[in-house]
Amino acid sequence: MSGVIDLGIEICCSKPVMFEVDIPMTQFIVNMNNSMPSSQKFIIHVLDSTHLFVQPHVEKMIRSAIAQFRNQNSYEKPT
Repeated sequence: MSGVIDLGIEICCSKPVMFEVDIPMTQFIVNMNNSMPSSQKFIIHVLDSTHLFVQPHVEKMIRSAIAQFRNQNSYEKPT
């Protein structure tokens, strides 16, 4: 016996990224995550309604998707 106990926990080698956003943006990120195949899901843990940890390799993708979403839903006063 090697003394190693398998707890069934996958250990991530890189630091997670914490997002602090408002509730609608949290839901937007959760919906993005839910639309991914299980092998590509990126949310590590939802702390509360405005804080969540994600895998670091998706940070730019999330920020880009949020920016695109905000641009599509912004009002510009006609000139």
